[in-house]
Amino acid sequence: MKLFHCTALTLALAAAWPAQAQSNAEILKELQALKAKVAELEGKLEAQKSKAPAAAATPQAAPQWGMTPEQARELNRATMKAEATEDAIESQGLKMLKISGFMDPTYLYNQRQDRAGFQFLNPVALDGYNYDNSYFGSVSIDFQKEMEGGTKWRLTLMPNRATGSVIGEGSLVHEASVSIPLTDLQTRFIAGQLPDWSGYEYLQPTLNKLITHNLLFDFTLPTAYTGAGMEYVRGKWWSRFMLANMNTSKRSSGETAPAFVYRVDYSRGEFQGFGFAGVFGNAANYRALDADGNAGINPVSGMAYSTKDTRADLFEVDAYFIRGDWTVQGQLSYGQQKAAAITADLSTGDLRDARWYGASALAAYKVTPVFEIVGRADYINNGKNGGGLLGYTVADDRNGIGPDATLGCDPTLAANADGCSKGANRTALSLGMNYLYNLNTTFKAEARFDQANLPVFLDIKTGEYRKSNTVLGASVVVAF
Repeated sequence: MKLFHCTALTLALAAAWPAQAQSNAEILKELQALKAKVAELEGKLEAQKSKAPAAAATPQAAPQWGMTPEQARELNRATMKAEATEDAIESQGLKMLKISGFMDPTYLYNQRQDRAGFQFLNPVALDGYNYDNSYFGSVSIDFQKEMEGGTKWRLTLMPNRATGSVIGEGSLVHEASVSIPLTDLQTRFIAGQLPDWSGYEYLQPTLNKLITHNLLFDFTLPTAYTGAGMEYVRGKWWSRFMLANMNTSKRSSGETAPAFVYRVDYSRGEFQGFGFAGVFGNAANYRALDADGNAGINPVSGMAYSTKDTRADLFEVDAYFIRGDWTVQGQLSYGQQKAAAITADLSTGDLRDARWYGASALAAYKVTPVFEIVGRADYINNGKNGGGLLGYTVADDRNGIGPDATLGCDPTLAANADGCSKGANRTALSLGMNYLYNLNTTFKAEARFDQANLPVFLDIKTGEYRKSNTVLGASVVVAF
């Protein structure tokens, strides 16, 4: 059309030219030629417009941007397969499902127990929970599912070594929990069975630098919580709290008050932070029971002890600094439980309160990116009323808990010697290393020296009581 406008302008100019420049016949001839040219151009334009819809209706005729027709068909087939796979994963509940696991076969030598050998999947129900037999030598598989809207579901199984086994219920469930967002993804309702979150050390061997755990982890912290609560994330602060049963999945008759448990963490920066945790509420008191699990008898009054569930108050604070090749961690703990001390009152036979405090510190240095050396030192002051720690309410000559074992103190009687009212203070020093063989495999080795200020370790070979014990260990941790 632009060409047509230009031609009309030319005709107007020609008409305005002086008549003597051209004759009328010449002007008419030229005008007819120009009309014919305009008609030809308009015909071509209409032909192009009629071809455009046809090209849009047949995309296979369009250029393939460097692909051959076969390549274009293959791309279409791949796209259809991908869409079908996504639909199948979603319909089977596999979308946003993560499966992970680990195992850590362990070799251990215990001087006073006179034993050396491998331990792996050994039932805690048969051997009890001890510092030379805690959560290492286990296998675990973990299922985590995140649903639309942000709800999270988790189930972790650990045969023979799970928290469900440690609390005496014979369960292979280590964790079974849900996390449901409320007003936003940083404000959540949490419920189920969760492992304890206190202290600087993690339970699983994939996150623990040494093989054994520190004294505070083993003897002063809860095992698991069963209940419901809230979780908040606000900037650098991460807070959790629950109303829960401590170390049991179900309360017994006459037990109606749950414990209040909490954990608060603060990440000060990229390399450091601190946290604190506590428990306030009732917990099982095994000191009030006899060997058969029935109410114990006061040796002086002859009356049965009135309770098997007493008040426990626990508090700990921990901190970390991780930068470059260095890792430094530490923890301070305090705890007490009513009527849970190992020895009773000398004159009345009444049960007395257990009370303790302690500290633990760990330092690790990466000599190379894959080789790390580790040192850890622990201390527990447990001298009050013959000793007594969380869940350890009788003298224990394997873990080194209780009064001087050479005095022959009888926990079923009032203390028959002044020394029976004094418990042993415990220390432990561990030196070890770990070697990252590949992304999934870590080799560990540890030498540990435990000591007490009283003879509380039974030497199985000689039958005598000692103030110290040595443990050596090696393990391989394989995770995916």
